Amino acid sequence: MNRNARNQNYIAYVEKKSPKAGWFEALFHAFITGAAVCCLGQMFSDIIKAFFPMMDLLTLGGWINIIVIALTIILTGLGLFDRLAKYGGAGTFIPISGFANSIASCAIEYKKEGLVFGIGSKMFFVAGPVLVNGVAYSLVVGIIYFIIGLF
Repeated sequence: MNRNARNQNYIAYVEKKSPKAGWFEALFHAFITGAAVCCLGQMFSDIIKAFFPMMDLLTLGGWINIIVIALTIILTGLGLFDRLAKYGGAGTFIPISGFANSIASCAIEYKKEGLVFGIGSKMFFVAGPVLVNGVAYSLVVGIIYFIIGLF
């Protein structure tokens, strides 16, 4: 079998196995899911603000992040976040919930290898490169702003 025929067979196989959802449907699901995450965060914000009216917005935002992260980790541990992510796509991974899921799912996957060599070393397996690149690029941009500010 020549290379072109093999490539054509492979492309046909991939087309057959790939999901057939249209881009508009995927975009709509992501929008609805992301909006639901944001509405949930706003609901918790309103509830906390009702109980603690003197809380400033910076502290309130921190508590909302903690609540959304905790709910994401719980849903990941129960296996429900994967189903939600399959439906919502980027709507679940763009907010902070996607980052929390990436850390929690690695911790759950490698827990059988122990606390140090499993959870401790592989918890940031997916999120680690994101953190490293974020810090590195922030450093580069900060240096550029510092140099521009000197002139």
